Amino acid sequence: MTSLDRVDRWINDLIATLDQAVELVERGREAFDSDPAVPLAFEALSNRVGDLAKRLVATDAERFSDPIWRQAARNRDFVVHHYDRVDADLLWSTVTVSFPRLAEVVRRAQSRHPIACSCTAVLIEVPLRSR
Repeated sequence: MTSLDRVDRWINDLIATLDQAVELVERGREAFDSDPAVPLAFEALSNRVGDLAKRLVATDAERFSDPIWRQAARNRDFVVHHYDRVDADLLWSTVTVSFPRLAEVVRRAQSRHPIACSCTAVLIEVPLRSR
């Protein structure tokens, strides 16, 4: 498998993951607040999105140079390593606001041409919850 094949596969995986996030968001904020499985699913999606972003940047840093890619990776690292301090409101915002912005960038990345993105979308870093 060539690096271009891997990139295409990872982009497709990322689109599928972001589409899964949309399906979970459609359950609404009430489900997010009342069903403990939904925030855990959001954390898992944040992990997968960030991991795929890391792979894409590592494979082709020039093509995936927009700051949103590294921000997705940093968001993943925070959620994975500080899961006990994730703020629910900001996790909700990350998946409901920032993921759709990232999806726009990802869909442009589907072509094998370098991404010419001057977007200002940035994933929300999930801050520490006050104790």
